[in-house]
Amino acid sequence: MTSAFRIPVHDADAGGSEVPLPEFSRDWALFLDVDGTLVELAEHPRAVHVEPPLIQQLGRLQRLAGGAVALVSGRSVIELDRLFTPLHLAIAGQHGAEIRHANGKTDLDRPRTAAAAAARRALAALAESQAGLYFEDKGVALAVHYRRAPQLGPLVERTLSEVARQSRGEFVMQTGKMVRELVPHGKSKGGAIAAFMREPPFAGRLPVFLGDDVTDEGGFAVVSQLSGHAIKVGTGNSAALYRVAGVRSVRRWLGAFADWLEKHAH
Repeated sequence: MTSAFRIPVHDADAGGSEVPLPEFSRDWALFLDVDGTLVELAEHPRAVHVEPPLIQQLGRLQRLAGGAVALVSGRSVIELDRLFTPLHLAIAGQHGAEIRHANGKTDLDRPRTAAAAAARRALAALAESQAGLYFEDKGVALAVHYRRAPQLGPLVERTLSEVARQSRGEFVMQTGKMVRELVPHGKSKGGAIAAFMREPPFAGRLPVFLGDDVTDEGGFAVVSQLSGHAIKVGTGNSAALYRVAGVRSVRRWLGAFADWLEKHAH
């Protein structure tokens, strides 16, 4: 049976086609990407602002879902805490290189090698040499954003690809929307979701993951392998079975899920 909750594939197209989303269930574990999923993409990472209604909505979901709600993002845990204060959610930050478990314990894979230091220097030098680039040192993952200078995308990709090669496997390059990142080898959003699913309060539940970017595809693969639901936000090829139009659709859907959980709480 499909869910009665349906949303348009294209928000701007009042006559757009609609697709059924999975039927709500009390045994879901909810995993949410942030940029492009919960909040609109911004020209600069620091320009993103999270409105109080979204924070209240996530807090309500966390309570109704027995704590089985986690953010899965390229941002660091400290940055996500800043955005979503006063919430204290389980978080997979920096594409899974940093995990704060539901019990508050934090795992951080922080490479302290010559290759990591060399990568930081190379990316900082690239950003300083080209107007419009922004180097973001997240603590583990290293990113160069070029949304303000799209023409520099090929240069950014070549540079990070070469730096990853010189790291001799310590880093891999990840592709995002107007950003390229170096992430420790073996770390991914999919791996983080799999780790959460082995521990309370997520264990024994059905994983549901919403994401908008190429970096979310690994998460989609993991939840599909676990018989969960992968939901792609926006356009573009994806392995996700389900799709919603954008941030506004995500928020409506989360609100409907919270209402459903409250109605079926007993």
